[in-house]
Amino acid sequence: MIRFLAISFLASLLLVSCSLKTTEGLRQVHFNKTVVENPYFSNPEIDYVYKAKIEVYKKNFGGILIIKKTGPESHRVVFTTEFGSKLFDFQFEGDTFTKHFIVKDLDKKFIVNILKDDFKLLVNEKAKVLAVYESENQRIYKAQREDRFNFYFIGEESEILQKIVNTSKTKEIVKINFTTSDGKIADTIAIKHSNIKLTIDLEKFKKE
Repeated sequence: MIRFLAISFLASLLLVSCSLKTTEGLRQVHFNKTVVENPYFSNPEIDYVYKAKIEVYKKNFGGILIIKKTGPESHRVVFTTEFGSKLFDFQFEGDTFTKHFIVKDLDKKFIVNILKDDFKLLVNEKAKVLAVYESENQRIYKAQREDRFNFYFIGEESEILQKIVNTSKTKEIVKINFTTSDGKIADTIAIKHSNIKLTIDLEKFKKE
């Protein structure tokens, strides 16, 4: 009996430790929607221009980030200084990633891979829904990409995408928070990693 209780206690501890914070306290609901969409970089007629700050392990980079949809599943992401010197230039075509250029300070394999994953998550327009959860004011769509999961937080009444959380099976890896005035273009974007010192802050460039 004591052995059984000990095993049950250990099992409950294991379940708690492996529970995902992202869905904690949420209720899973039936769903008909099979695809969740990110509308923020979906218009090929718009140049999405942001003032950008990127901090990587205490190194700070500031400038202008431009995101352009160049095809049905293609985006170009270019980061420059305010004087026009290129810091990096990435291209996404479906699942194909091309590094056209990156400055030496950022040209380390693990940093390039992180930036690639972050911007791929940011510009990816559609994801297949695996499950749906609800809170008091949000509906959360769970999708899978390779060995991780993406959770899309959408306002219940506004139907506006507010946040994306990328996770492993047991913990959160990256959070992307959006603010928007129209639901079509993000006014601000904050990307933060939970396991490494890398943050990206974007603010929509306003013409004076």
